Amino acid sequence: MTTEDKRYYVYIVECSDFSLYTGYTTDIDARITTHNDGLGAKYTRGRLPVTLRYIEVFDSKSGALKREYAIKQLTKQQKLSLIGG
Repeated sequence: MTTEDKRYYVYIVECSDFSLYTGYTTDIDARITTHNDGLGAKYTRGRLPVTLRYIEVFDSKSGALKREYAIKQLTKQQKLSLIGG
C-alpha cells in the first residue's frame, strides 16, 4: 500500500458502561481488537468490552486528527446524534 492509498479512521466505540470513546487509527479492525484485549486506551481498559458504533474514513492523517478533535469536543448527546442513537 502506498502513502497515497493509506486510509485513516476516526471512530467512536461504546464501552460496557455506555460511555463513548473517540479515537483515530489506520487499522480499524486491529484497533477494536486491541481495545477489547485490554491493550488499548487507558480509558477503555476498565470498560470492556467496547463496541464500534461509528466510523469516518479520511485520506489524510491531518484530516482525521482534526475530525477526532472536533468529535471529542461534542457533548455525549451530540455524539449520540452523530452515531444515530
